[in-house]
Amino acid sequence: MGEAGGKGVTLSEVPHESPKTFTMLENNPEVMNELAHSIGVPKELSFHDVYSLYDSDMLAMVPRPVFALLTTIPMTEAWKQERDTEDADLEWYKGAGPAEPAIWFRQTIIHGCGLIGLLHCVSNGVPSELIVPGSELAKFLGKAVPLGMDERARLLNETESMYQASEAVAHKGDTEALKPDEDSIHHFVALVKGLDGNLLELEGSRKGPLNRGSLGENEDALSERALELGVRRLVDIQRRAGGDLPFSCIALAPSL
Repeated sequence: MGEAGGKGVTLSEVPHESPKTFTMLENNPEVMNELAHSIGVPKELSFHDVYSLYDSDMLAMVPRPVFALLTTIPMTEAWKQERDTEDADLEWYKGAGPAEPAIWFRQTIIHGCGLIGLLHCVSNGVPSELIVPGSELAKFLGKAVPLGMDERARLLNETESMYQASEAVAHKGDTEALKPDEDSIHHFVALVKGLDGNLLELEGSRKGPLNRGSLGENEDALSERALELGVRRLVDIQRRAGGDLPFSCIALAPSL
């Protein structure tokens, strides 16, 4: 079972929601690359489409090493039951500071899951060491990392540069963006190889970061082991319930 704990500041466990509403982002490379590069991810890193989790020829099309996967997954009844069971045994995340194995953002912003998913991909693992110094992302993380869960969520809500950067790309996807009062059944889940070699499952609507297991030195976030510990595990949950799990997936890797 994953872990969502750690030492840090005392936090309120009362769910709260931001008064700010973002426009839902589409999970495709065009949108996420423009956003990532505009806030301070170097041009040497880019998101790429992942067309299959099983076909070796299609997987070979993705540049390596893959540092993170960003997926969108619908909330099926089978996945909800699995999440609820796992979360029931976990405490709210209490970590803070640069020594933590993951930088995690709790989602309190309506439709902010796409931005938070991107932040999870670029703020952890190798990409976190490549952020452009002095960029908006670097300045934001400099303020966010020392904070606890609630304060970090509040900072994201109040950082206008992040809101503006997200809104600037929100209508550039292939599908019409959700209206502010529309709900989405899809959740953004980031799967990142941390600097400690563990596969981190990061989603703003959970209780904290989840450690899905260790990866070898030569195993990246798209390796067979990472896929089995991560996205394929979610697909298998739905298959055991008697259905398929439609999803989208992009990979953060070196630019072509």
